[in-house]
Amino acid sequence: MTVPKIKLEGITKSFGTNHVLKGVDLEVAEGESLVLIGGSASGKTLILKLILGLEKPDSGSIQIDGIDTATLGQKDHEALLHRMGMLFQQSALFDSMPIWENIAFQLLQDRKLTPDESKQVALEKLVSVGLTADVGELLPAEISGGMQKRVGFARAIANDPEIILLDEPTAGLDPIMTNVIGELIMKGTRDLGATTFSIISDMKGARQIGDRIAMIYDGTIIWSGPTAEVDTSDNAYLDQFINNRAEGPIKMAITTA
Repeated sequence: MTVPKIKLEGITKSFGTNHVLKGVDLEVAEGESLVLIGGSASGKTLILKLILGLEKPDSGSIQIDGIDTATLGQKDHEALLHRMGMLFQQSALFDSMPIWENIAFQLLQDRKLTPDESKQVALEKLVSVGLTADVGELLPAEISGGMQKRVGFARAIANDPEIILLDEPTAGLDPIMTNVIGELIMKGTRDLGATTFSIISDMKGARQIGDRIAMIYDGTIIWSGPTAEVDTSDNAYLDQFINNRAEGPIKMAITTA
């Protein structure tokens, strides 16, 4: 039996009386790209934080390659994080560092390569995402939002990770740039053979990047399946979400003054 690369089993998480996750079960196969969709405040980013170990579940288990991450000591957990790459929603680049240092940040922290070697890797990754090497000397404020997304992705793949986590990789981009970033992500992850877990609100981006899509609602996964089956699903919640309908089983809280 094949062991999933990432497995969440019975995950619950509450903050006071706010029960965000109520028993999340989710698997991502090795080399697969899974996209998680769902409404605002549904717990999508929380799941990313749980996988990274930034939050701890109240119950349930998170397994990487069949190993429960809760059993890992600090050293083993740090080693696990080094097998992952993360693209943050707002790219989260360091303003005071040139682009190449942003990309090479983890490489420089690890000190397994010399600064010159780390810079060379960074410039190679920069070129791999469609930017020229001279961009590496610029500061984040000197490049556009779309270029910052590319740099963020270059940093996520700088150490050739086994697992790539993407938090809204196409947020705030125009349709053309959304398509460009989607294609870069697909090529980059496939070249690495990496397992990819993404949070994407834009359904065009979700369809482009995901081999499989899962939807979270009211603290549980209510649908999961191949991307090709999204539009033919008989799940009313999924149908309402992907078609942006105001009417349906998903009720949005509206307050009036």
